[in-house]
Amino acid sequence: MTQMKFIGLDVHKETVAVAIADATRNGEVLFYGTIPNTAESIRRLFDRLHLAEVELHFCYEAGGCGYGIYRQLRQLGAPCDVIAPSMMPKKPGDRIKNDRRDAVTLARLLRAGELTAIWVPDESHEAMRDVVRARRQAKGDLVAARQMLLGFLLRHGRKFPGKTNWTRSHWRWLGEQAFGSPQQQFVFGEGIRCIEEAQARCDRLDQMLREAMTGWSMAPLVKSLQALRGVGLVIAATLVTEIGDLTRFQTPKHLMGWLGLVPSEASSGSRTRRGAITKTGNAEARAMLVEAAWSYRLPAREEHRYRMRVEDLPEEIKAIGWKAQARLCQRDRRLSAAGKPQPKIITAIARELAGFVWDVSRHTHFA
Repeated sequence: MTQMKFIGLDVHKETVAVAIADATRNGEVLFYGTIPNTAESIRRLFDRLHLAEVELHFCYEAGGCGYGIYRQLRQLGAPCDVIAPSMMPKKPGDRIKNDRRDAVTLARLLRAGELTAIWVPDESHEAMRDVVRARRQAKGDLVAARQMLLGFLLRHGRKFPGKTNWTRSHWRWLGEQAFGSPQQQFVFGEGIRCIEEAQARCDRLDQMLREAMTGWSMAPLVKSLQALRGVGLVIAATLVTEIGDLTRFQTPKHLMGWLGLVPSEASSGSRTRRGAITKTGNAEARAMLVEAAWSYRLPAREEHRYRMRVEDLPEEIKAIGWKAQARLCQRDRRLSAAGKPQPKIITAIARELAGFVWDVSRHTHFA
């Protein structure tokens, strides 16, 4: 008869705390010890515990150490779950936390079936996610560099007379600026150079993203999502890399809830109280949907740039894109006419847009 053991791993940069729980409901949970966080130590741990009639089930919390332990244990033939830290059950009265207790808690909750596992990407998907996140970080650095230079100019009374910053006329105006102090002129020049370097980095990452799409298995879905208005290459790639396998969501509501775009609720007895959206799940994917939702304030139309983007897509995908435009633009007008605040309108549009993302993924055919 096969015996089941549940192994909780509290993973850190240098060490891994290990606890073991028997399969029986009231069975003991023992702290095994602390081992180095190396591939060889994990393999030796598996060899010691993996006996002829013992089946092992591992788990650890998602964190900065990545998925190396997960992939190694799966290669060794042991099931392993990577747990969402935000979904870990916690006792409000428990104020003592250490590696030993964390490992024991993981083993006990894994045995009870109370843990929520995340979807783990394969190595190619993780590589694409790294490119998208690096591009997002570079874009944030560019925005910060621009804000720093504009703040410097404003402190010295230099205000651009035009309407829009970072246009050709704005760059010409920047080239005309001169300061009497050599120190201030040096700071101004460094600010310009910082912006140019950040822009060049964004351009390189954009090029890498386009090149990487050609050999990625999820590239057809990225292409199909661009049938939705407001969803370009960067937003589509971010949604796919951050959400991952959309087929694991059985209904659009499951995806909306995972993205944190559904209202929170605190009801008790006869009282029903709903509040702001929950903001659970992946913040970047949610932000991309909100960004795309702003485009539905304008009337539904298919401009030339949009037609060029979707000309190679199947007709059923184009039909979903037009259906989304017609529905969401009308919903935006209806909510605006009802006097709803703009942030609530955009959130409602983003929530419905998530449903169309789910629908597109359902109709996308992969090679």
